[in-house]
Amino acid sequence: MDDSEDERYRAPALDKGLDILELLAGVDGGLTQAEIAKKLDRSPNEFYRMLDRLVRRGYVTRLDGDRYSLTLKLFGLAQLHAPVRRLVSYATPLMRELAETSQQANQLVVFDRGSAVVIGQQEAPNYWGISIRVGSHISLFDTGSGHVLLAFRSQEERQMMISEHVRSTDNTAQPPEFFARLDQIRERGYEMMASMQTAGVYNLSAPVRSSDGKAIAALSIPYITVVNAPSAPDITRTIELLLATCEKLSRLAGSAVGSST
Repeated sequence: MDDSEDERYRAPALDKGLDILELLAGVDGGLTQAEIAKKLDRSPNEFYRMLDRLVRRGYVTRLDGDRYSLTLKLFGLAQLHAPVRRLVSYATPLMRELAETSQQANQLVVFDRGSAVVIGQQEAPNYWGISIRVGSHISLFDTGSGHVLLAFRSQEERQMMISEHVRSTDNTAQPPEFFARLDQIRERGYEMMASMQTAGVYNLSAPVRSSDGKAIAALSIPYITVVNAPSAPDITRTIELLLATCEKLSRLAGSAVGSST
């Protein structure tokens, strides 16, 4: 579609509503009507009716009377997407078993429209563990899950995913060493890296694969050494448990969701 056709089919009200939702999705604590208008370079009066409709439809809520924040309605709609539901339903019992055997938390992550998104989370069975909220968006570039999602895709697909991710974040293109690391991960079959977000944590990540070998998801363990649990598996054994779980989940889910991912 060229620029003239794009202008011909503009829907200003829809664009305005989507601009608000996309803006609120990237902030914590909400924004006032004036702050929304300033960030979108528009007049505050332009957004009053749109914000009112979004609140009434349940996509946005008002905090402390004058701040607007997203609700979980959009995430709930996304969860209705059949392939994601199937993948989570297959993964849940296996993730629960993995948490019990490894004594570590684990998360299931997929790539969606420029972001790595957590779609499943299993708590550690004991007191200590690292949790990431379901629905969280994480980086492709500095997380084990992001690395795995990129590593087990073709070169062309990697570039498309990275381009989408860069457009949707403040990240910039990565150096050649980054792509060399992805190739190493693919050859090894998993990622193990010190967390770039939390000290003392190692990200252990492996792919859930479709029938053609591509990563449809990454299953990750934020591994911590628990000093008061001497029976807990060490990091080498935990990687073995993670890989075995991913193999099971790939057999269960690969043919069911691979063609839709």
